[in-house]
Amino acid sequence: MKYITPNWPAPDHVKAYTTTRLGWGDTVSRADKAASIEQLTTLLELPNTPIWLTQHHGINVVDAALSERGTEADASFSHAAQEVCMIETADCLPVIICNRQGTRVAAIHAGWRGLVNGIIEATLQKLAQPSDELLVWLGPAIGPTKFEVGRDVYEAFVSKHAEAKNAFIPRTQTTCTGYDEKWLANLYDLARLRLNLQGVTQIYGGDYCTHSQPDLFYSYRREGAGTGRMASVVFLSS
Repeated sequence: MKYITPNWPAPDHVKAYTTTRLGWGDTVSRADKAASIEQLTTLLELPNTPIWLTQHHGINVVDAALSERGTEADASFSHAAQEVCMIETADCLPVIICNRQGTRVAAIHAGWRGLVNGIIEATLQKLAQPSDELLVWLGPAIGPTKFEVGRDVYEAFVSKHAEAKNAFIPRTQTTCTGYDEKWLANLYDLARLRLNLQGVTQIYGGDYCTHSQPDLFYSYRREGAGTGRMASVVFLSS
């Protein structure tokens, strides 16, 4: 399997894909980014070369049709035909969005920092669509049994929304210096919570684990900083 096609009720002309490591895998050491993106364009038969982003776990959202290659942002959106929104991940959560009419699309790179600071909310604001008109697919991310975090991450979410505690499982360990407070965090549930709070309820996907499925996915936590990246794209074909 070289790429995954979302299982969601999007209009037929909304096209979305996430690559696996068997199909395309950009690496942080790749010198020729343009050549890498051209390989992705060929693999997925994209209508245009996507404008790749320089991702920094922030909340900047840009229009794919107006952005330049390497623009610093963690999400892009489009309401123009054949303009490809693209993000890259390797444990972080790819969030793909469209509206029911198939006139708006967006792709979000949602690590925990982006989620807690509002990358989903910032993207929804750019889309400017009624929440009940939006469809969301959650692509492959590190699963809830593998994403261990500290108190800083737990408190960052819970301090903003008390119900976020339901997305964490305590995993405190006794060490020679005392207690080592850890939690297992569920990125999928944290994203669902943020979407639900914005009135978005038509949410699909969220059933992969990049860390536990090395045959399909790269994983930053499993392989380290030199690992490859999967690409998630979405566009309007007409």
